[in-house]
Amino acid sequence: MERLDHFMARAATAYYGKGDGIGQDFTTAPEMSQAFGECLGLWAAVTWQSMGSPGRVILAELGPGRGTLMADALRAVDEVMPAFARALELHLVETSPALRAAQAAKLHGCVEAWHTDAASLPRGPAILIANEFFDALPIRQFIKRDRWQERFVAEGSFVEQPSDYGEPGPEGSIREIGEAALAIAAGVGQRLTRQGGALLILDYGPAESGFGDTLQALRGNAPCDPLATPGEADITAHVDFAALARASDATAHGPLPMGLFLQRLGLMARSAMLARAAPAQAGAILAAAQRLVSPEGMGRLFKAMVLAHPALPTPAGFEA
Repeated sequence: MERLDHFMARAATAYYGKGDGIGQDFTTAPEMSQAFGECLGLWAAVTWQSMGSPGRVILAELGPGRGTLMADALRAVDEVMPAFARALELHLVETSPALRAAQAAKLHGCVEAWHTDAASLPRGPAILIANEFFDALPIRQFIKRDRWQERFVAEGSFVEQPSDYGEPGPEGSIREIGEAALAIAAGVGQRLTRQGGALLILDYGPAESGFGDTLQALRGNAPCDPLATPGEADITAHVDFAALARASDATAHGPLPMGLFLQRLGLMARSAMLARAAPAQAGAILAAAQRLVSPEGMGRLFKAMVLAHPALPTPAGFEA
């Protein structure tokens, strides 16, 4: 028997260690549309300008997948903001050897270094991007039955154990706590307030903290039992954006719907340009962009939030 967060961490290490889940079990926004990464690259460039255009800045991605987002981002930066391209030093936070190899192949020598955690990034002003990173971090679950019980996992099923978790809640309600995510938000927030910069988070979850069981798994792009085959499926949970903001001493902007954020960054206009340049793929390009921004697709469930140095102006895309 093991605590749910320990089970999830073990399963994630095995699953991402293989490095073949993207496209096979799930598809991320950068894999759908090159405009997604391009817009985020230019967002980072504008953020760099708002920081005073330092001569050296760390550009880091947490959980970079196959490197697609960053490859698209760097291409856009090279074309539109070459001064930022010269100033940035690219670092990737990735633990999977298989995914590190894919990132190295995609990014062709652009990576300064890989890191196992954000705490080991070099000092200095930094712009960090975390796209579908926090949802893969382990959570603990507590369920109210007269008193709170914590969920453990044994032989593919939940086992409940008495807990001293003390928050109020209705009978039968489930509360999730992502201690790993909160620790990262706290550590990165402290770094940003002391050394400057911003963290952009794009992920799915509610704008406000609440109750509910959001544990889920995908295998072959279809839902499956998250406890049944650890290491063989992508296990995730909704991100508690409000809790991340509370854990960080950086200034929080958002969360707001990802669709609104991407539209403000010009994703639809850029996708239209790409469609005109490739008529044979135009339908697929525009459909992918629509999926990213529409409320029925990813535009409402997914949120965008920035944690930033208090002196920075409102980040691009978060204007009232």
